[in-house]
Parts: sequence; structure tokens; C-alpha cells
Amino acid sequence: MIYDIRHVTTYEYESPVSFARCTLRLEPNSGHGQELISHKVEIRPRPSERNVRRDFFGTLTESIVIEAAHRNLRIDSRSRVSVDRKPPARDAASPSWESIRDVAFEATSLGPSSPVGYVFASPLVPVLRPVSAYAAESFRPETGILAGAVDLMHRIRAEFRYDPKATAISTPLDEVFDKRHGVCQDFAHVMIAGLRGLGLPAAYVSGYLRTIPPLGQARLQGADATHAWVSLWCGAELGWIDFDPTNDLLVANDHIVLAMGRDFSDVSPVDGIIVGSPKQKLGVAVDVLLVE
Repeated sequence: MIYDIRHVTTYEYESPVSFARCTLRLEPNSGHGQELISHKVEIRPRPSERNVRRDFFGTLTESIVIEAAHRNLRIDSRSRVSVDRKPPARDAASPSWESIRDVAFEATSLGPSSPVGYVFASPLVPVLRPVSAYAAESFRPETGILAGAVDLMHRIRAEFRYDPKATAISTPLDEVFDKRHGVCQDFAHVMIAGLRGLGLPAAYVSGYLRTIPPLGQARLQGADATHAWVSLWCGAELGWIDFDPTNDLLVANDHIVLAMGRDFSDVSPVDGIIVGSPKQKLGVAVDVLLVE
């Protein structure tokens, strides 16, 4: 499948901003069943500086500086991506989770795809005993790594309530877990914390999800979404497999990967600092269009 993706981020400031420095992670990833065909970003007002680099995780990261006074900032990202991803069946045979845990801890590589970098706590995903115990219910002795992950994903989907007003980026993981509600970012963090609590390597994935309107209704412009899910290392043979606990899905061709890291703090599409306005209004509109 080939998709055209448009991701527009806007900031409206209550009073003029005299300086802004932002970091953008908006170029879709290539690899693991996905290939980037084209990508461009238009920014208004025009930045005085634009510097591009690859971060530790391999994500294209663009740093911009805007020194002209402004009350509106618009970041318009457009990409074309080819996706051909075939996940394993939900009931596919796989190695025991204990064997994956042991191999992960024995890994000697410190590269971005090495499992050992994803088994420990990270800034937004502490390892919490109650979350580890919750995950352990899905990973009985000798349970296959895929079967355990599918069961944990299914339980999160069934037992947690999707509520976009319940949490913010700063909401701590223990509060999300105790209250059993949140959004895709929260559910991904809960699943990652549970897996890491068992010694399993789990990463946070940011990206897009194509939505299909109800039968007979027109597709609404800007109605698609940024999304988050989990990537779990399932051994050298299976590699990294992606799980979407928000929708109880093994990730296939309706998901487009932007970036992978330890948690949201590694992969935020746009972040930064400003000098000026104490209040701002953020807008995000995403379109994921199937080309062929």
C-alpha cells in the first residue's frame, strides 16, 4: 500500500512570541515493512536556522529557530510512504517468554535496535510492581512470547477506557494504571511498563493510523490521527513485532511508523521552547490517504 500523509501542527499564541526553538520528528521511518518515498516540511514563519541530524534511534530530527516575532506557527509535513507489513497470526507458535528475557539480557550490542536498551525504566515509563504483576497474569510459565503479548494487549483494550480528556502528557503512569483510562500514549506506556517489569524488551512507537469512515459517510478532512503503540522484541528469528493495545491489533498495513524510542519523550513529533506568550492553543490535523 502507498499512502500520502499530511500532518499539520499549528500554534496560536495569546501574545507575540519573540523567539522559538523547536525539534521536529516528522519524517516517517524506513524499514520493517515500510519505505519512505518522499518527505518535505514547510514552516511559517520561515525559520532563521534549520539543522538536520539522525538521533541515536535513527530518527531524522530537525532543529529549527524562529527569531521573528509571531503569534501563529504552522508546521506542514507531507510524506509519501509504501507499507507492506505482514504480522504473525495471533495464535502463531513462538519461543517461551523466559527464553526471550534471558537472551535479551545477554545481548552485547548497544546499538539502537539491540533489545538490551529497552528492558530498563525510561523517563516516562517507570517499572512499577503493580503493573508488572498485572502483566504477569498473561505470561504464565513457558507461555509463548507472542501468546503472552497478545493476551496482555487484549486485556488492556478490554479493561482500560479510552478517554481523551482523562490524561495529559504529564500524567504519571501509576495514575493511568490506577484509574484505568487514557489515550493511546497511556496504553502503550502501560503495556511497555508491564513487559519491562518481566525483563522483556519493549519500545514505544509513534506514527499514524488510517481511519475508515462508517459506511455511507464521507471521509472528513483532518480526521485521521497520530497514534502510538508498542514494539516487542520476540527473539532473533521473529525480531521486533508491533502490538496496538488501543485497538487490540497486531500492526499491519493501516499503521505508518514515524519513530521508535524508549517512550514518548524520545519520539514526540514536535517539541521545543518559546519566549513570550504564557498561553497557547495547539491544533493538529492529520490526513492519511491511500494512493494505491
